[in-house]
Amino acid sequence: MHHWRRDVVELAALFTAVAVADGVANLIGHGPDGPALLVISALALVATAAFHTWWARRHGHAPPADDTGARPAGTGTLWRMRTTVRDEPGSLASLCAALAGRHVDILSLQTHPLAEGTVDEFLLRAPAELEGCAITRAVSLAGGAGTWIERADAHDLVDVPTRVLGLAARTAVDAAELPLALRQLLGRCTIRSLPARPAGGGPGPQPVPADGVLEDTVMRLRAPEGGVITVERPYLPFTPTEFARARALVELDARLGPRIPRGEDVLTLPEGNAITVRRADTGDLAAARRMHERCSARTLSMRYHGPVGDADRYLNHLLSPRFGRTLAAQSASGRIVGLGHLLWDGDETEVALLVEDEWQHRGVGTELLGRLVAMAVEAGCASVYAVTQASNTGMVAAMRGLGLPLDYQIEEGTLVITARIDAAPAATRPPYDDRREAHRSPAGLRD
Repeated sequence: MHHWRRDVVELAALFTAVAVADGVANLIGHGPDGPALLVISALALVATAAFHTWWARRHGHAPPADDTGARPAGTGTLWRMRTTVRDEPGSLASLCAALAGRHVDILSLQTHPLAEGTVDEFLLRAPAELEGCAITRAVSLAGGAGTWIERADAHDLVDVPTRVLGLAARTAVDAAELPLALRQLLGRCTIRSLPARPAGGGPGPQPVPADGVLEDTVMRLRAPEGGVITVERPYLPFTPTEFARARALVELDARLGPRIPRGEDVLTLPEGNAITVRRADTGDLAAARRMHERCSARTLSMRYHGPVGDADRYLNHLLSPRFGRTLAAQSASGRIVGLGHLLWDGDETEVALLVEDEWQHRGVGTELLGRLVAMAVEAGCASVYAVTQASNTGMVAAMRGLGLPLDYQIEEGTLVITARIDAAPAATRPPYDDRREAHRSPAGLRD
C-alpha cells in the first residue's frame, strides 16, 4: 500500500525549502543584511530537516504492509515431516533456510542419528495455502532425502519427553494401555500381539531375542508373557531411537507385571438386583470358566460361533489385557454373571458380550455394552462392531439402544453390526469415565 500521507509531507517540506531558498537568494541579492539572513535561512532548513526526521521515525514502527503474505502468529497448518540429511556441517542450516523461505515455522525438532546421515523429524506450522508437496519439494532442493510428511494436530505440540513420560505413566497404571501407548509413540502403524500359544491351538510365533529385533519397517519385541509384539510401518523405516523407546515401554510393562485398575461400580438393575461392574483379567479365568458351565449350549454358540467345547480355550486370550479390555458383571454373591470384551482389531474395534442364561433380559448386557463403547470413545475409536446371529435379538436390541448410527451386514448367516462413534452427535454418545484421561485413536492395533 502506498503511504500517500508521508509523500505529501515530504513534498510540502521540499516546496517549503525551495521557497525559503528562493526568498533568501532574493534578499541577499537586494539588501545589505545578507549574512544575517543566511544564518536565519540555515536555521529554518535545520528545523525542517529535524521535523522530517521526527515524522519518519514516528511512522517507521508501524506494522509493515501485508505485501509478502504475512499471517498472524499461531495460524496456519500443522505438519509432521521427517527427512534424512547428510551428516555434514551446514546441512541442517540449509534445510531450515529453505523452510524459512516458504514462511514455514519450525515448532520442534528431533534428531535420529544413523550410521550414515541423520533423520530429522520436524513439527511445522506452514501457511494454510502451502501444500505438503511444496514443502517436500523445497526440502528436497535443500538436500533432504526420503522426505515424508503428514498433517499433525494439537496433540503433537506436546514435547517428546513429556509425551513419553505420560505414556509410561498410563502403561504403569493399566497393562491394557501398552498397545495404545506404542501406537501413540510411533504414529500410524500396525501392532500385533501374538501369544506364545494361540487360543485355537497350533504352533506359536517364532521367539525373538530379549533385546528385540529391528528390521527396517518392522520391529519385534518379546512380550512379558512369552509371546511376541510386532510393530509394522510399511512406508517409513523405524530409527534406532524409536526402537529404543518402544523397547523401554515394553520392559517397563514386563517389570510391573499383570495389573489392571481395580475400580468398581455397584449398580441396581431395573428389576432391583444389584450387580458390580469391574475390570477383569486372566486372574478371573477360573470364575469365567464356571460361568461357561452355567451357560446353555445355545448361549455359548451364539457368542463364540463355533463348537461349544472350544469356548474355554478362548478365555485366556479374551481376558488378556494385551488384546483389549474386559468388563465383568458380578452378582451380590460374588459370582461372575456376564463378560463384555473390547478387542483391538486392526483399524476397527470389536465388542462382544456373554451373559449367563439366568441373568439375561435384566439389563446386564446393556450396561456392559454402554461402558465398553464409552471406553472405545475414550480411546479415540471411530467405530465398534459386533459379530452375532440374526436370532440374537438381545444383542441387536442392545446395539440399537446405544443411539448411534448403525450399519448392518449379513455374511453367510452371520450378522455384523457396526456403530459409528465419530459420526454421532456428542450428546448421543455414551458418557466418558471422568476418572480417566482421554487417549488418541488405537488405529492399527490387531490381535
